[in-house]
Amino acid sequence: MHRPLIGVTTYLNQARWGVWDLPAALLPAAYPRLVQAAGGLAALLPPDEPAAAAEAVARLDGLVVAGGADVEPARYGAETDPRTGPPARDRDSWELALIDAALAAGTPLLGICRGMQLLNVALGGTLVQHLDGHTEAVGVMGRHPVTPVPGTRYAALVPERTEVPTYHHQCVDVLGKGLIASAHADDGTVEAVELPGPGWVLGVQWHPEMGEDPRVMRALVEQAVRR
Repeated sequence: MHRPLIGVTTYLNQARWGVWDLPAALLPAAYPRLVQAAGGLAALLPPDEPAAAAEAVARLDGLVVAGGADVEPARYGAETDPRTGPPARDRDSWELALIDAALAAGTPLLGICRGMQLLNVALGGTLVQHLDGHTEAVGVMGRHPVTPVPGTRYAALVPERTEVPTYHHQCVDVLGKGLIASAHADDGTVEAVELPGPGWVLGVQWHPEMGEDPRVMRALVEQAVRR
């Protein structure tokens, strides 16, 4: 079977390994491992010039926008809350350009945590800058149930209520143009969004790479194969 090439965005941070302490393009190994387990080939996409996004997307069969730092509030017209983390402006610029390019090209797209929030911002939506109860502790992944919205793409993939790995303190507020909510937490937080229509665009607020359920990533890879 043709193994589709799935691009996954990365952090750009100072990091230490061996004898080195250098700027590094980073991504938890769980992301590419989940892509590989779902049948895809993983290609890492560190921040680049936004003008290169369309060329990058043209070489991919699918795109994953990974988790990470808070989206800069200026991107959605808000003042910065004191509890919002420092911006990752290079990532914001690059990943927004990748999302725009993927939407324009019809490339299957999955946003994970920050990636879902950035998808919402790319389509004109806004975010809640601080939310309690969706992080176990600093550096500790929590878990909570999410319930799919009947009739959505996500519900077709995962029709039952499931417990998911979660680590976030921000969430979707006003939905971006065309997006619909396709899963919620018990407190009403939007936990998944999607764009109805012929393209395949889905965002999940949790971290499927940290769990045992491959269905969301497998669906992305299957769509990439069909495309």
